[in-house]
Amino acid sequence: MGKNKLSKFADMDSFRNVVQVPFRELQHHDHPLKGSWNQNFFRNNGPIVLELGCGKGEYTTGLATLFPEMNFIGIDIKGARIWKGAKYALEKGLENVAFLRTHIEMIGQFFAEKEISEIWLTFPDPQMKKTRKRLTSTRFIEYYRTFLRPGGLIHLKTDSRFQFRYTLEVIQKNSFELISACEDVYARAERDERLQIQTFYEKQWLARGISIKYLCFIPHSEPLQEPDVAIEPDPYRSFGRGALPQ
Repeated sequence: MGKNKLSKFADMDSFRNVVQVPFRELQHHDHPLKGSWNQNFFRNNGPIVLELGCGKGEYTTGLATLFPEMNFIGIDIKGARIWKGAKYALEKGLENVAFLRTHIEMIGQFFAEKEISEIWLTFPDPQMKKTRKRLTSTRFIEYYRTFLRPGGLIHLKTDSRFQFRYTLEVIQKNSFELISACEDVYARAERDERLQIQTFYEKQWLARGISIKYLCFIPHSEPLQEPDVAIEPDPYRSFGRGALPQ
């Protein structure tokens, strides 16, 4: 591991807005903050919003700036990325921001039933060959429902045509309440300030002329059905996210 990464990990141990827990500590017990984020971390009663796969935290901090009355938690397993967002939040005095370093599959050990008001999925890997790993699959939506409040929103912002089409199929097959669907957020007349926030990867996609899609929906509590969606690879996704210019 490079010295730069080691230095960032050391920094995060001292950041008051970062929670990172060794896996072994979660094997048999939930995290102490589960069910008490408002009381023991944010110390307010504002709604809590998660960004899953937050990367460098551009969306987490961007939303926190727009909505100071709400609380935002960015979640990612890659600490070197989280460091940037956490440091920015501290420098800007964003007290309504936290970052959690863990696997998305483990977040149920951090959040209690009805503790979360909204979930943002910003540019997740579409996982075209692995349905169970898609963050908008019925497997994950069923998981989100264990801690999402009734009527809680799930937002998806993506460059992937497949991810957009697949998620729309999930929504339709399960009769979720569709709040918004847009195939090009920067082309529509009405500007939603939440959708103007741009991540590192989003800027790369836009520079290549790729449109940015958006879906917002409310899942219900009924049994879920996984749709059978044909895979039509996105031309710009042929080589994976690693092929992006850095």
